[in-house]
Amino acid sequence: MLQGYTVPLSPRGIANLAPKPPWHYAGTVVGAEFWTDPAAAAATLPEGLTPDPSSNGHGTVLFIDWQYSGTQDEYLDPVRSQYREFFVLLDAHWQGTPVSWCPYIYVDNDHALARGWIQGFPKKIGSVHQTRTFTVPNQAAPVLGPGGRFAATVSTAGYRLANMLVTLTEPVADPRALVGRPTVNLRHFPQLAAGQQDKPAVHELVMALFDDPRVAHAWTGTSELEFPDVPGEELHDLAPVRTGAGFRFELSYTVTDLRTLE
Repeated sequence: MLQGYTVPLSPRGIANLAPKPPWHYAGTVVGAEFWTDPAAAAATLPEGLTPDPSSNGHGTVLFIDWQYSGTQDEYLDPVRSQYREFFVLLDAHWQGTPVSWCPYIYVDNDHALARGWIQGFPKKIGSVHQTRTFTVPNQAAPVLGPGGRFAATVSTAGYRLANMLVTLTEPVADPRALVGRPTVNLRHFPQLAAGQQDKPAVHELVMALFDDPRVAHAWTGTSELEFPDVPGEELHDLAPVRTGAGFRFELSYTVTDLRTLE
């Protein structure tokens, strides 16, 4: 009998891209808040979500340098457990509850891509980089403190999708606020059979559940952000009309479940 949680199923069940949860994550986040054309933000929302009437096109971008592990000390296999990710979260409402919606997300690891699709994150392969810092005294990295500058970029198919620069000014007084709204995703898996291609096998709104989220070493500051126009992509349609706070922090949580909304 073939075994595994995701494809490829195999005799021993260890070749699959993603094993069953729990999935544990720890990462370094560099991000910024921004405002885009409210109509452009609303156009990305699936049925079941509505624009947040108070946000006026507000969103957040996150660049994260991740390390993942499951139940088999997967972090000891860095080539599979380490990856980088970029995504956009837009303010929305679900039945009057403030939520975040993820219209676009890019990742550089196929294992993370598989876990994301299971959760409903619409992940695509990209190349993501962000400035690192180190505790040893040096002149090759920014300070994690006032004046520290952190850049981040994402590209796909050879095109630069986003550029960001964050300049830190002060520690975050309440790091819990950085965890933010619950994230709502759309799990969508189409059918290939002729005559059924407009009737997806799965099409459901779900809310991501993050167990024991923790934030540390959180700093805030100013930000600069741009989404260049790229063939075959639509991120540029959400181009910032202005930016707000930038931030950098460390994050951890575990995924074991999700909540189906409709």
